[in-house]
Amino acid sequence: MTDQQNLVARAAKVLPGGVLGSHRAAPGLEFVVKDARGPYLWDVDGRRYIDCLLGSGPMLLGHAHPAVVDAVQRQVSHGTTFMLLNQPIIELAEEIVRAVPGAEQVRFMSSGSEATFFALRVARAFRQRDKIMKFEGGFHGTHDYALMSVSPRSPKAFPAAMADSGGIPHAIGEDVLIAPYNDLATTEALIATHHNELAAVIVEPYQRVIVPQPGFLTGLRAVTQRYGVPLVFDEIVTGFRLAYGGAQEYYGVVPDVAAFGKVLAGGFPLAAVAGRADIMHHFDAALEGSPEYVWQAGTLNGNPVAAVAGLATLAELRKPGAYTKLFATGARLKEGLTAAARKHGMPAQVCGEPPVFDIIFTDRPVVDYRATLTADRRRIALFNEECLRRGVVKAVNKIYVSLAHSDADVDELVGVFDAALAAVAARTA
Repeated sequence: MTDQQNLVARAAKVLPGGVLGSHRAAPGLEFVVKDARGPYLWDVDGRRYIDCLLGSGPMLLGHAHPAVVDAVQRQVSHGTTFMLLNQPIIELAEEIVRAVPGAEQVRFMSSGSEATFFALRVARAFRQRDKIMKFEGGFHGTHDYALMSVSPRSPKAFPAAMADSGGIPHAIGEDVLIAPYNDLATTEALIATHHNELAAVIVEPYQRVIVPQPGFLTGLRAVTQRYGVPLVFDEIVTGFRLAYGGAQEYYGVVPDVAAFGKVLAGGFPLAAVAGRADIMHHFDAALEGSPEYVWQAGTLNGNPVAAVAGLATLAELRKPGAYTKLFATGARLKEGLTAAARKHGMPAQVCGEPPVFDIIFTDRPVVDYRATLTADRRRIALFNEECLRRGVVKAVNKIYVSLAHSDADVDELVGVFDAALAAVAARTA
């Protein structure tokens, strides 16, 4: 038994399913990471992988970027956590306010799930309503309100919600309304009917790898403003990835509140809620004891190590040409994957924006979650397996791109995509 096989076996004994979450390799392809630099991972047996998972997205600069490593090493010698104000976290909040169009004030927490949870809680306090609306197929973390109608196999009629996890109270379903992404007419009708009950509408402006149709986000912004319902953007993935100002800058639509994570902290546990000052005011501890107060605290909130990692990451992203390079790399990968699918006669589409996208095995236009249900799920599983077999790591339904991926890496990845799709075609013939 190799060192890696031994570690995998040990993990199976002490970790449910032998994994850390939902990301699971095909049987026989499990591996344990030992090292990571730039766009590469190495397992304990010394095999190198090109990383298109990137820690589920935060490593936009690649792993162990020198500027981030240096900033973290310098901060560690001055203390690792305080749960008190510190200069790095103030500077990071100031940078978010400068960068993000809709950010007037910022509140920090430790994870994306916390950020979307508290974005909804503060909206409920502000609006004095209980119900929220989300979009079918939209993923907003793992709290109870988020895990509704993320991946229903047999969706209900709108706006009925379905729980995606065991352990979610049935009562939650009564406070979550579901709308179809990219269907503005239906969404407007649902908001018009339920606006008196709604505390907020939350949306991934770019839902998974489904691009918003022209006018959808603008129309959503208009109808929520018409009825005074706060619009919450989940920018955990899109923040600082699609543009320095996030999806708000990229798509030109400004919400009332937004949740940030991943890229924001350069690989460390940090997330944030940012938005209008009159809404964010509900976090003010001076309100404690009143029904307006939103209680939020966490041991590692405002962690200075995560803050300096975030500041170093954002400084690199402000350098001229950073986003041009990121989009060019992603565009080349998308084109190569599209060409490979066509070459092997696959009914497939490469969907998404250049910094994060994936292949969906369907010939139907992918504009919403229900279109993804027409996809061949076996083929995507086989594609992911064949990529991993050839030394490429990707998410179940995403290919993340980093600034560390070079032209040579792109060439290698396109070659792997071609070979993987040839294998998928042969296995599903």
